[in-house]
Amino acid sequence: MVSLQTPVCDFGKAAIDFSLPGVDGKTWSLADCKGENGLLIMFICNHCPYVKAIRERIVRDAKELAQHGINCVAIMSNDAALYTEDSFENMKKISDEFDYPFPYLMDESQEVAKAYGAVCTPDFFGYNADLELQYRGRLDESRKETAGADVRRDLYEAMLQVAHTGRGPEEQIPSMGCSIKWREEVL
Repeated sequence: MVSLQTPVCDFGKAAIDFSLPGVDGKTWSLADCKGENGLLIMFICNHCPYVKAIRERIVRDAKELAQHGINCVAIMSNDAALYTEDSFENMKKISDEFDYPFPYLMDESQEVAKAYGAVCTPDFFGYNADLELQYRGRLDESRKETAGADVRRDLYEAMLQVAHTGRGPEEQIPSMGCSIKWREEVL
């Protein structure tokens, strides 16, 4: 497991369209996922301890952000052949177990992760209503263990700001997580 941090937010960069299968049996595009006030795209997986530490908080934040017109979508881009815990069937199980209130999509070709420049799980991309990037930071202080209940909700607060102003905070703390598990032919 290689631990990485996300790059600095490239403010204003346009979201890239995709067409990916979801665990719900539907194929989802960028337009299908977008909310009235923006979209949070999360690159996550099932096996990463950094993701496991925040799954409940991701669900909480997604439900609360939806009340402010921000939709969420999760994309799994790891090589599921090498990491069977990240298989499509296991994605369905995790989505059901944690009652994901957002589409959970499989990026088997890994082309979407590459197009976005995703580097780790979790990797968060927060877009405004015009689908311009405004947030590329962490969820909160959690790492491989869940942080205390009273920590600042960095991602939630940033996306609320995006929902109300169209702009993310100037200061953002990078997300940290396991490297995306690339297939050899993708590198």
